Amino acid sequence: MGKKFLKEKLEKLRTEGQGIFIPYLMAGDGGLENLVDQVSFLENAGASAVEIGIPFSDPAADGPVIQEAGKRALQGGTTLTGIFETLKKSRGKIGIPIIFMTYFNPILQFGLDKFAEECTAAGVDGLIIPDLPLEHTDILKPHIQKEDIALIQLASLTSSKERLKTIAETTDGFLYAVTINGITGTVKEFQSSLKDHFLELKKVCDAPVLAGFGISTPDHVRNFLEITDGVVVGSRIIQLLQEKKLEEIKELIEAADVKTSVS
Repeated sequence: MGKKFLKEKLEKLRTEGQGIFIPYLMAGDGGLENLVDQVSFLENAGASAVEIGIPFSDPAADGPVIQEAGKRALQGGTTLTGIFETLKKSRGKIGIPIIFMTYFNPILQFGLDKFAEECTAAGVDGLIIPDLPLEHTDILKPHIQKEDIALIQLASLTSSKERLKTIAETTDGFLYAVTINGITGTVKEFQSSLKDHFLELKKVCDAPVLAGFGISTPDHVRNFLEITDGVVVGSRIIQLLQEKKLEEIKELIEAADVKTSVS
């Protein structure tokens, strides 16, 4: 488990030319007792890894669907301790890497060392922290490096080429390349300039480059796989889980089961 597990899993898929698909779900949405079953369903449907959101009262990067999922989870009594305990009991049933998406405040409140240690005990392989800028990662890095946990960086559309290069060189596991300016959610149409942006990122990043934010249809998945190594899908997965449209989730994930066009 840990950074090595995440890197090897995604690199193997990229080497084989397979599209990487990472679904996002909110821990505790629908009951924390169902978290492992939800993850197992996504794994069996073909997910490459899973991103688990930690509910937080001020989710600045999240759109309305994920915000509402977080509210439901918090109202249901979901806590970070509860998430760790749930995963510790059942991590052996899950065969794919687990990535936490969390804001920095819950980590700080929990305690940096304790958080990193609990991540290892629960089998968490990587972290995405949208409100922790690259310049401030040294606050956390010593604690998670000790535990061999990946810190995945986000690359925005508005960053300069120089900054994107630094972010690409710093990221662990994969580079989370944001497809829109703003918060998460479903999008009908993406900017035509994205192709050049992603091809540039792939030139400067050794790790797989994954597109995220706004991706919601099988066609979106297939289109992004022509210019990236894979996708992260959140809001649409949460909607479909809530509506119990499991076949549509399978169709989304199966759309990534193609040979990618970009090496």
